[in-house]
Amino acid sequence: MNAQRLHLAARCAGFAVVLVVAAMLAGCVTTTPPTAVHQPMTVRPEPRPQYQTNAGAIFQPGAVRPLFEDRRARMIGDTLVINLSERTQAAKKASSSADRSQEITTGVPKIAGLPFKSAQGIDISAKGENVFAGKGASSADNNFTGTITVTVIEVLPNGNLLVSGEKKVAINQGDEFIRFSGVVNPTQVTAANTVQSTQVADARIEYRATGYIDEAQVMGWLGRFFLSFLPL
Repeated sequence: MNAQRLHLAARCAGFAVVLVVAAMLAGCVTTTPPTAVHQPMTVRPEPRPQYQTNAGAIFQPGAVRPLFEDRRARMIGDTLVINLSERTQAAKKASSSADRSQEITTGVPKIAGLPFKSAQGIDISAKGENVFAGKGASSADNNFTGTITVTVIEVLPNGNLLVSGEKKVAINQGDEFIRFSGVVNPTQVTAANTVQSTQVADARIEYRATGYIDEAQVMGWLGRFFLSFLPL
């Protein structure tokens, strides 16, 4: 009877260990990849003072926009369309070489009366050579196009707009995240409430994905460990 209880207790302990390990592994999985864009991603508009609902005229002080004001983003909570048109190209090539050689020849003269007569008359020569050659080349070609709508999260003292936004697209077996943030000059916003990404200062653009397809392209933690500590 005691043996059965011990066996049952061991099975329960093993099951508990499995649950703990599974919980730890689940905690290591993040459904949303980290980001480096300005936070927060979006904000609510600031509350406006309460005015009389109907002032008895065309002008309504409680309206979101004055009668003769355009619809371009200028306040916290307003939305702005960013046209992503990023294209970067870079190339680098370098080479270096060094060559050094040295040769030394000497001999032991024959002098009467000196010891070690067997070593006299021997010629000694030494030669050394050192050759180094190195080459390196790198190139990059990136193209990112599309559109994303962002939110004004802060109005700077000079009137510039700090915008940030995220677009999440669920495609079959994974999620794709497009994120953007930066500082926009209101004078560069078009009448259609759009601005080119190349006109945004301090722009931060991200395209990340989650899912098993994306995870298959990432080296495992054990491989990264050995890659970091092995001397070769």
